[in-house]
Amino acid sequence: MDEKQGQLDIELSAEIAQGTYANLAVISHSSSEFVVDFIRIMPGIAKAGVKSRIILTPEHAKRLLLALQDNVGKYEKSYGRISIPDSNRDDAVFPLDISPKGQA
Repeated sequence: MDEKQGQLDIELSAEIAQGTYANLAVISHSSSEFVVDFIRIMPGIAKAGVKSRIILTPEHAKRLLLALQDNVGKYEKSYGRISIPDSNRDDAVFPLDISPKGQA
């Protein structure tokens, strides 16, 4: 961390900057970590590969949740509500644990 400015200098390589497309995330957890597997499902292909796996402490998982909530709110203020099929109610409940049974 840069002590003078109090900011972290983050390096983003050209390869990582291109990003990886994923259209499914599988989340599992143990008492000490959260594991998020990002997967790309393609039509007509029976096998879907994990494109990236991120392992987080519970505290960082919650920080990610809060950051995503904040950013989705900002997005919706600028571009309108993000519609999810069958979720037109603010109190709609979606299962977050779509992971295979067991722990990470």
